[in-house]
Amino acid sequence: MEKLTLKDLSLKNQTVLMGVDFNVPLTDAGDIKDPTRVVEALPSIQYILKQGGKLILISHLGRPKGKKDPRLSLMPVRNLLEKLLKKPVKMASDCIGDQVEKEAKELKAKEILLLENVRFHEGEEHPDKDPSFVLKLAKLGTVYVNDAFGTAHRKQSFATLLAQFFPDKSAMGFLMEKELSYASQLINYPKHPFYAILGGAKISTKIGTLKALIKKIDALFIGGGMIFTLLKAQNISIGDSIYDPQSISIAQDFLKECATRKVPLFFPKDFVIANKLTSDTTIKEIAIEEGIPPGWKGLDIGSKTLSDWSLSLEKGATIFWNGPMGVFEVPSFAKGTHKLTKLLAKLNAHVIVGGGDSVAAIKDLHMEKGFFHLSTGGGALLEYIEFGHLPGIDALTDQKK
Repeated sequence: MEKLTLKDLSLKNQTVLMGVDFNVPLTDAGDIKDPTRVVEALPSIQYILKQGGKLILISHLGRPKGKKDPRLSLMPVRNLLEKLLKKPVKMASDCIGDQVEKEAKELKAKEILLLENVRFHEGEEHPDKDPSFVLKLAKLGTVYVNDAFGTAHRKQSFATLLAQFFPDKSAMGFLMEKELSYASQLINYPKHPFYAILGGAKISTKIGTLKALIKKIDALFIGGGMIFTLLKAQNISIGDSIYDPQSISIAQDFLKECATRKVPLFFPKDFVIANKLTSDTTIKEIAIEEGIPPGWKGLDIGSKTLSDWSLSLEKGATIFWNGPMGVFEVPSFAKGTHKLTKLLAKLNAHVIVGGGDSVAAIKDLHMEKGFFHLSTGGGALLEYIEFGHLPGIDALTDQKK
């Protein structure tokens, strides 16, 4: 069922509660390293203000675990919003309570109030422990908009439960609508050949996505830490590389399913290995046939891997990439991820990227313009691929036929 969108709502003089994903990366000094998630929310914000709405923004930041933490205040986001919008943005000292309710009631048309981090309250991530939390949030507004794609897979208070208090007035924001459009294109009508590249640490967290993908894709490329569980499942020596011993049987079943479906699997041809995870360690490249010796860890894909992969990737019409190819936070082991970034940026394919680390690698190289779409919600996108829907979107008001 299609959901209401922002343009379906009457917003003039309405107090609009809008969920946004302002979970931005911060420096140790508390400065915003990457403003993308704030910038992506601007079209919805500006539209609501133009329509004469009174806007209250709701977001989380980091993992304060239900306790106030000044280091995770949304004040830096408020300061950035003022610069971007070139107008004042009011900042609440909390997200619920008498004072916040007073500030919400006093809000005038075309004004903005940013609530403090909702994760300062246990009721955000654990609604069952404090059911009153979402009730107090709901009291602040008359209309609800969800523009936080990055949290749409979480069954938490502002991301999912809040919509039930606005049964005929809960809608998708423009960013949510855009993200859903790209996600739907990816799983429902991708152009073929359709390839997927997956990296990251654990296969256990992505096995559902992998199983969903192999029903649709023409080939699968796997790197990152998860490859070592798949290699271990085939009795290939991985030395001291990271792997998930509890997922060996899952990996074996997955390999059998790929064989049954005749999905081509591209594993790395070689690895960059080291005996410790530091920038000054001894580094070697080793072919996969040799196996990684004891005492050594596979920390990146090798130079021959991308040469081999590129021959196939260049034929792709749609490519989905999630997860780095190595421990790219350490410069010595970032080359594989960066080379993959450069390769994908040059292709004519529609390359859709989900996942903070993959997007971060692209931004490190300032190659954003080389990609069809960079998703603001890696986890949400993976779950959408796996299940075909998300609880945060399901909760919104259906369009009337």
